[in-house]
Parts: sequence; structure tokens; C-alpha cells
Amino acid sequence: MAAAENKRAVVLLSGGLDSAVLLAQLRSEGWETLALSCDYGQRHRRELVSAQALAAHYGLVHETADLRALAHLLGSSLTTAGVPVPHGHYTAENMKSTVVPNRNMILAAVAAGWAISQKASAVAYAAHSGDHTIYPDCREEFAQALDNALRLCDWSEVRLLRPFTGKSKAELVTLGTRLGVPFQLTWSCYEGGDRHCGECGTCVERIEAFQLAGVADPTAYA
Repeated sequence: MAAAENKRAVVLLSGGLDSAVLLAQLRSEGWETLALSCDYGQRHRRELVSAQALAAHYGLVHETADLRALAHLLGSSLTTAGVPVPHGHYTAENMKSTVVPNRNMILAAVAAGWAISQKASAVAYAAHSGDHTIYPDCREEFAQALDNALRLCDWSEVRLLRPFTGKSKAELVTLGTRLGVPFQLTWSCYEGGDRHCGECGTCVERIEAFQLAGVADPTAYA
């Protein structure tokens, strides 16, 4: 008799809309999910509060990795004081300053280490098609290479799940609505305040996604 498939996965749970939908999607497919968030000195640390709330909502084992010592290495408007977060429509040029160099490789490596220790077979991240032109580490070519590396990093194979690389954010809103995702618990804003600013690129993208999906946006904007 063939061995049962190991359907235990570590989900990189930022607290954002995308990772919340990813979590719900995997659970709907029968995956046992563990949640990992990372504090890398991001100015929008408010997202970690949302990650905790989402983990509590789903009753998950949840850990937050303290990577703040890396903040001075990363050089981004998300980690560097005095560098403004761009406002307006989410485009490749005006959002380049929000790129945190090699973030997804760093976070996936940490998640893979925890996955191996927890005897999980996969790490999952929520890169989607709207991110590709702006964030190099959201491209499918990158994800494929990272998947190959994770499968080789230990005697126990760990794979990278990335089911949303062909989906838009509006499609994620539609999917999340069907799966009952508590969008009111999620966080997108890069400005770092206590409420969504409604003006930064990620807020604008969030607003547009709900509009395009025809779903009421539960977010309170400043």
C-alpha cells in the first residue's frame, strides 16, 4: 500500500489579503496548515497584528520569526526610515522603491527550516500575477528555481506551493469570498499607520481588487 501523502504545509502568513486567501485555499484542499510570519523591520508592522488575528481565527499554530537584524541590509522604503512610500496607482516604476531585495528567498528559507523541523512537506507563498513585473521574486521563473532548491536542501523534500502565480488580485478577492476569508482582519497598507491610508500603492490595489471583483470592501480607510 502506498504511503499517505504528507499534506502538512507552512504558510508564509504576512497578514495581507493574498496570504489569507492562500491559507483558506490550502485548508479547503485538505492541507494541515502551520503559519509563519516574519518581522524584518518593516514599517508596516501592523500587518503582524493581522497575521495573529488570522491565525487565531483559523486556530493555527503560528510563529513569528524575528528577522529585524536584517533590516539594515535590505534597503527599501518598507525598511528604511526617511524613504517615502509611493502613493497612487500600483505601477512598476513608482513601486520599485518598495522592493525588499531577495525578501521571498529569505522568508522561504526560514519557512523551509521550520517546515523540516515540523515534518511538513511544503512551504506556501501567495505571489500572484499582479506582482510579477514589480517584484522579481514573485516571477514563476524565480519560484521554480526556489522550489528546486528547497527540494534539495534536506533529506526530507520540501516543495514550494504557489497556486496564485497566474491569478490577479481581483480573482483572489473572488476566491476568498467564496472561501469565507475574513477580509476585515487582513492588512495591506505600507504606510505603517493604524488604519489603511487609502493612498499608497497597496491600498489602491486593494480598493481596485474589491471593485473589480464586485465585492464590498470591509476596509476602514483613513
